[in-house]
Amino acid sequence: MTASTSPGTHSPDGRPRARGLGLDFDGTPGRFNAITDVPGLEVGYRTLIAGDGPLVDGKGPVRTGVTAILPRGRPGVGVPCAAGTYSFNGNGELTGRAWIDEAGMLAMPIALTSSHAVGACHQGIDQWVHRHRPDLSARWMLPVVGETWDGYLNDINGGHVQPADAGMAIDAATSGPIEEGSVGGGTGMNCYAFKGGSGTASRTIAHGGERYTVGVFIQANFGSRRELRLAGMPLGRDSCAPNPMEGTDWLVQDGRPHRAPGGAGSAIIVIATDAPLLPGQCAALARRAPLGLARTGTAGSHFSGDIALAFSTANPGSLTSSIPAHRATRDDYESLAFIPWGYIDPFYTAVVEAVEEAVANALVVNQDMTGRDGHFSPALPHEEIVAALGRRAG
Repeated sequence: MTASTSPGTHSPDGRPRARGLGLDFDGTPGRFNAITDVPGLEVGYRTLIAGDGPLVDGKGPVRTGVTAILPRGRPGVGVPCAAGTYSFNGNGELTGRAWIDEAGMLAMPIALTSSHAVGACHQGIDQWVHRHRPDLSARWMLPVVGETWDGYLNDINGGHVQPADAGMAIDAATSGPIEEGSVGGGTGMNCYAFKGGSGTASRTIAHGGERYTVGVFIQANFGSRRELRLAGMPLGRDSCAPNPMEGTDWLVQDGRPHRAPGGAGSAIIVIATDAPLLPGQCAALARRAPLGLARTGTAGSHFSGDIALAFSTANPGSLTSSIPAHRATRDDYESLAFIPWGYIDPFYTAVVEAVEEAVANALVVNQDMTGRDGHFSPALPHEEIVAALGRRAG
């Protein structure tokens, strides 16, 4: 980045984010306007791009990857966070959901990837934890892996994501500004029939003399072109960009999926906060994620798997997932500080605002991509955004 740019308006490599083009959003972002504004949280990528031309199963072209999200960073793996989930539309996968909803906590790294790489990433997290924290792997692990479908651009059945790739994404995890667009698990994704992928944003909230952060990360792979609206402007309907993805012949050509039906694709939304919340409050935050998606235009497609996970990094050490070592005594209690329910509305608002902006960033910080069989995904034209802003102002 140059001296004239900031993490809120530009990506680490200098490309403009949504705010860098003049798009305006409600709320106050954190320093990086990213999920990494939550103290201690780290994000890492493993991006796999190779080959061009016709699809050859197992050989490519490859347009895929892995995103790793560590709620408490690598040092905090195994320390539980209060957590909850919500499925807006269930045509997707987020492993470990049953235990999160049962126990209200998660303690493992989170991976986001391609639909057909869930098993590899699950195994990769297991292996990484076993190498670095054998005390945890000696008990049991339930890694959290979310997926969206990248088969339009990627050799999705080729097995290109290996367990080691998930470990590399964890090892690469860092705090501070992070890249967006076609990186990590978002490499081969499309959103509103434009090039989609990885996006992030954050909001800060004042409560009781403290200032807390709500950060969002989305793997955006949903929506039809005609639906897209950014900052209220109907950019998808008015776009002159090519739209080769729209269609319904996704299961008939050569026995392999070729095109996504309008609106299909999926989104995995990860919501993090350092505000002290109960598991039920985390689930309530997750239920607000679809409202942020709706601000960008989607009505929610039957073929889209849109699942949200929310967690709080507050109260470290106040939640435990270990098996009791002895009979309970009078000292065996846990106490949690939490935001009173009557004061939680600003946190709901922060989720909605940050999800909306994270989708916009996933679209804006992107470039055209051509994948297998010459399938083309155009980037959302920046000039169309700037022209629409000019029309609205003038």
